[in-house]
Amino acid sequence: MGGAPYAPGARDRLLMAVHHHGSAPTAGAAPGTARVALVGSPNSGKTTLFNALTGLRAKTGNYPGVTVARYEGVAKVGDRDVVVEDLPGTYSLDPISPDERVVSDVLDLEHTGTATPDALVVTLDATTLRRSLGLLAQVLAAELPACVVLTFHDELTRRQGALDVAALSRALGVPVVTVVAGRRRDLGALRALLADPSAWDVPVVPPPTHPREVTAWISSVLDAAGYRAPVVDARTRRVDAVLLHPVWGTLVFFVTMFAFFQVIFTVAAYPQGWIEDLFGWLGGLVDAHVGIPWLSSFLSDAVLGGVGGVLVFLPQIALLFVLISLLEGVGYMARAAFLMDRVMSKAGLEGRAFVALLSSLACAIPGIMATRTLPSARDRIATMMGAPLMTCSARLPVYVLLIGLLVPSSTRVGPFGAQGLIMFALYLLGAVSAMLAAWAFSRLGRSTGPLLPFYMEMPPYRLPSLRSIGLAVYDACAAFVRKVARIILVTTVILWLLLNLPMRTDADLRAAGVDTGDSGAASSYVIDHSYGAAVGRFVEPVFEPLGFDWRINVGVLASLSARETFVATLGQVAAADDPENPSAALEKMTVQEGPRAGEKLFTPAVLASLLVFFLYALQCMSTVGMLRRESGSWKWPAIAFGYLFVTAWVMAWLAGTVVGALT
Repeated sequence: MGGAPYAPGARDRLLMAVHHHGSAPTAGAAPGTARVALVGSPNSGKTTLFNALTGLRAKTGNYPGVTVARYEGVAKVGDRDVVVEDLPGTYSLDPISPDERVVSDVLDLEHTGTATPDALVVTLDATTLRRSLGLLAQVLAAELPACVVLTFHDELTRRQGALDVAALSRALGVPVVTVVAGRRRDLGALRALLADPSAWDVPVVPPPTHPREVTAWISSVLDAAGYRAPVVDARTRRVDAVLLHPVWGTLVFFVTMFAFFQVIFTVAAYPQGWIEDLFGWLGGLVDAHVGIPWLSSFLSDAVLGGVGGVLVFLPQIALLFVLISLLEGVGYMARAAFLMDRVMSKAGLEGRAFVALLSSLACAIPGIMATRTLPSARDRIATMMGAPLMTCSARLPVYVLLIGLLVPSSTRVGPFGAQGLIMFALYLLGAVSAMLAAWAFSRLGRSTGPLLPFYMEMPPYRLPSLRSIGLAVYDACAAFVRKVARIILVTTVILWLLLNLPMRTDADLRAAGVDTGDSGAASSYVIDHSYGAAVGRFVEPVFEPLGFDWRINVGVLASLSARETFVATLGQVAAADDPENPSAALEKMTVQEGPRAGEKLFTPAVLASLLVFFLYALQCMSTVGMLRRESGSWKWPAIAFGYLFVTAWVMAWLAGTVVGALT
């Protein structure tokens, strides 16, 4: 859930201002521009500060693994620019994982593979200052100009804590400022410091490095600054007693997820209907005013039918990210990760593995990137193999379409909607399968010793920022629309060509016995004898045991570019039968050939097979590419694609067989 370094859709807007380490120099920054690196522990507000300084939208979260690479942006300070680099969160400069190695390499003056920053900005959570000062001692030992940014100072005061900021600065020997980065307040003092990092004070005597001496140094600094730790909120303690309980916490987690999907189906139905009506109206305009048959078909079927058939699911995408952002913002998702650590440890995996899987709920790519937080190479590979099984947002349109064909929206199981129940079951099955896959691959690898402790700051319960939620939802929806406009539109145009070529004249149709006055019959004949139909029939031996015909096969193959393309493909095929109501055409569609000829195509058994197939199959080339990048070879992407296809086929056959027997 939301583990990408940049929120969905933000990357394209940032290309002129942000880049990964190793690419061209940051755009907009002149040669010789000061470079400042942000260092801090996870959940210290580091990335929120990066966003506030640069105006970018790097993904933030209150659990480890949100930032897993180096990212750069440009902060405007008066009339000059400062390059700001956001490093992964770490509790120590003694690395145990690849993402922590990034930080230690940046601060290692003798490491020749990375550019050393001119200065360091260290974010310290004022509510956990004693723990944070250990990292600061290591950072100051690098003897680079540094300043300290205290975050959550307002929360420290609210919870009856105390801290003399000026005294802390004197005790440390470096500048100290307080900010409320989430609300973009009090950034003036920090911007003034960034104007000339070379002028920052440097400690006369660096902090000690021996652990026992560091402990004494921390105590002396806190005493000098008059630090009083915040009082633990009694209400938070009572709530955590329930949410972190092995039994009650698990029950609350499942109830929360169950309600999650009930809301998605119930609330999204209304705007989804409005979007369907809009594209239906646009299709009517095309049919009425475009007199060229092939152009009318292209616009109504390929463009409006294909793209519109996917865009109708935009409300579900928006609601999904509203709810995810809400749960993250209040501090619940960090507790869910802590709760699942017990389960993962029994399976021989670290809690960090669940955090990576959790990040895959929005998209598998950030989840795979989040495996960099795992110290063990075996666990990293094992978690990568499980991440694609977590139900990503790209599966949502496919699920909504197929579940809508399987059960009517009015069907209820007691007080609950049946559609939401099925969606919850699919997400649950995906999560369980992901953990089982990660466990299985971890058993195949060589043991790397006992599990290391899983450290995670438990954030206090907070009212989420409406601005943050709004930006997350906007970025997710914008990314979805861009994906539709680029990948899905291109794919649907190619599909339209495949489903309409070779071109046939009216004379050809009449020679084949087709009534040219019946546009539906003519379109159906053209599609049934198209190149696309030939491709679908070619792979029928593979999918026929699952109950798929050539039309479904074409959709499955097209969905390799993007899962949502499956919806657009069925929309094009159905529009040929009933341009006015493609949804009704899908429900009435019959098998054309073989022993089931004339029977209904989308039976409960076939729909169950399709749902399970899309749950398991790796229908995403972007994920395959990320597996290649993170594993360092094509071996693991090939294994992932192969084992997931075989699993998808077998599980789809089992689902179809069981549902067929029951119905």
